[in-house]
Amino acid sequence: MRRYVLTGAPGAGKTSIARALRQRGYPVVDEAATDVIAGEQARGVAQPWTEPGFVAAVVRLQRRRRSAETRGPVQVHDRSPLCTLALAEHLGHPVGPELAAELARAERERIYQRTVFLVGSLGFVTRTAARRISLPEALAFGRLHARVYAEYGYEPIAVPPAPVAQRAAFVAAHLDPC
Repeated sequence: MRRYVLTGAPGAGKTSIARALRQRGYPVVDEAATDVIAGEQARGVAQPWTEPGFVAAVVRLQRRRRSAETRGPVQVHDRSPLCTLALAEHLGHPVGPELAAELARAERERIYQRTVFLVGSLGFVTRTAARRISLPEALAFGRLHARVYAEYGYEPIAVPPAPVAQRAAFVAAHLDPC
C-alpha cells in the first residue's frame, strides 16, 4: 500500500482536502491530535496538549487508525508520526518511547511514501477549541513540519492556496489511481 501524507501549518486546509479526496474514493486516515484534544476536553481537560501523556495518546490513535484503514492500493493520511514529532517539539514535550518507536518503525518499514504534500497556508487561521494558535505561530509551526520532514529525507510537494476542490484535484493528480 502506498501511504501519502498531508502536512503543513494548522488551519491550512489539510482536513478539507482529505475530505474532498475521500469523496473522490481515496481511503483517508483522519488526523488524530484534534480528536485526542476533543475527547479530553469532553472529559473536562481544558488544554490536553499540556498534559504529559498527550503525545503518546496521539501516537496510539494514529497507529490504530493506520491499521484499521487498509483497503485499496493508496491511502491518504491527514498527518503522520513525523507531524507528531513536530508537535512534540512545538509544545516542548519530550520524544517519549511510543513516539520514538513509531518513528523508528515508520522509517524501518518505509510506511509512508517519501513524497509528502506540504499544504500551504491560506493566510488566516480559524480558531477552534483544539486550534488556539495565531497565524504567525501557525506559519512557524508549518515551517517546523517542513524541517522535520526534510530531516527525515522526505520530499515535499507544495500544495498552493486555492479552493478546496482545486487543491484536492492537485493532490489527486500526484497520487496513483485509487
